[in-house]
Amino acid sequence: MDFVAIDFETAKHSRESACSVGLVKFQNGKAEDTFYSLIRPPSLYIRPDFTDIHGLTVDDVRDAPRFADIWDNGIKPFIGDFPLAAHNAPFDMGVLSAVLDWYGLDIPKLPYFCTCNLSRHTWPELKSHALTALAKRFRIQYNAHNALDDAMTCGKLVTMSAKKFGSTNIVQLLSAAKLKMNTLAK
Repeated sequence: MDFVAIDFETAKHSRESACSVGLVKFQNGKAEDTFYSLIRPPSLYIRPDFTDIHGLTVDDVRDAPRFADIWDNGIKPFIGDFPLAAHNAPFDMGVLSAVLDWYGLDIPKLPYFCTCNLSRHTWPELKSHALTALAKRFRIQYNAHNALDDAMTCGKLVTMSAKKFGSTNIVQLLSAAKLKMNTLAK
């Protein structure tokens, strides 16, 4: 059960406005390593209503590295050949694609899957599959909308789903849940 859970927080509605990223590497179903960074968005502005959600302010990210500064030496090698897992993957993969495009970086072919969809197939009886609702339901203590905590919670849900389906790897898990691996690519 090897994968990297990823989560972004943004400064505003535009996807290239990433202001933090959290990644957790799971190997054999266990969290083995983490990567977290604040990110200085292209426009040094964070909507007040977004600050209300994730708590980040312009002062927090003013001296943070730009995404381009942490991609090649941080995020990309951390991911390696592992598939990505994200809760509401269209959002997080959209942010990743947008920031790569914004900085003129190549968009690699990265396999990924959505843990929100996975949770819908694993626990169809639940009324909500939002990350906060799932964390509450399964008594996962975390700081909601902190990118690293969101990624860790996302990864824990993958391992719980794998246990429920009796899956020992991501391919088996997605097959059992009748889901497919997607690919980030331009």
